[in-house]
Amino acid sequence: MNRLLHLASAFCAAFASIAMAQEPVSDFAGKTISLYIGNSVGGGYDLYARAVARHMTKHLQGAPTIIPKNMEGGGSMRAANFMAELAPRDGTAIATIGRGTIFAPLMGQPGATFDATALSWIGSANDEVSACAAWHTSGVSSFDDLKKKELIIATTVATDDATQLPKLLNGLFGTRFKAVLGYPGGTQMNKAMESGEAQGRCGLSWGSFKATHPQWIEKKLVTPLFQVGLAKHSDLPDVPLLSDLATNEEQRQMIATFVARQVMGRPFFAPQQVPASTVVALREAFDATMRDPDYRAEAEKMGLEVNPVSGARVQDMVAEIYRTPRTVIQKMMKLSK
Repeated sequence: MNRLLHLASAFCAAFASIAMAQEPVSDFAGKTISLYIGNSVGGGYDLYARAVARHMTKHLQGAPTIIPKNMEGGGSMRAANFMAELAPRDGTAIATIGRGTIFAPLMGQPGATFDATALSWIGSANDEVSACAAWHTSGVSSFDDLKKKELIIATTVATDDATQLPKLLNGLFGTRFKAVLGYPGGTQMNKAMESGEAQGRCGLSWGSFKATHPQWIEKKLVTPLFQVGLAKHSDLPDVPLLSDLATNEEQRQMIATFVARQVMGRPFFAPQQVPASTVVALREAFDATMRDPDYRAEAEKMGLEVNPVSGARVQDMVAEIYRTPRTVIQKMMKLSK
């Protein structure tokens, strides 16, 4: 009897989910949208998300209330799994997570139960350039120094690209990164550098870092060692691109998977099974927000870069990265352990 009740409950839940997915919503009048933020308060993801929430409402029909809700945990994994498994499929739940978390299932990370290719990608608020940077007292001031001296870096969890990339570079180039895990987000990692708990950070989004710690840059308290992006940041013309450090095709393929993540540097999405017309409404509202003079003015005041990427492009890029040859992924997984 218990087994029958369990099966009946599962069937009802599945039916309710399908029914919910078949009810497209384009008019959000009277509705509240929860914007889940997979990172801690005060960091770059949080700043972007709250700015988007303040302006996106007026570009959705019915002007719904959008409430930001931080759901940090597992380097954004908690939020990603929640969106895939429990969030409503009617457009009233959207989220932003760490760009590295998007590829946790691809990299075989324990606990990653979501399918990134099935999620409904709304867009990215910025095509990011990130850096690996060392604190000024670390004794490390270049990529070559990383091969001679250990650099203790603060990071969140094993699924974060700020953890995976240093480990990969240790295996590919003989660098001597030592990752200390357990920090909730960027705010705490920056405090760790300042207090001497850590000597640096990787996966440091240069745009949001400029917004939150301009004095560190002015006083040269941190030294960028290399940058990760499709092109160099205008602030960092003399800092090498990670892709320029590759010496063979296999290295280039592995590094390319990390560079592609930068394009979706501030990703926003809804769960899978959201009706196509609702996804279109969310994407159009997001794109309109990115063009909104008021949003752009606030972003400029906050020091946030605005170089948006469409939801369709993010959707395609996620699918493309998940088609990376399995042999390449397996070697990356081995090197990143």
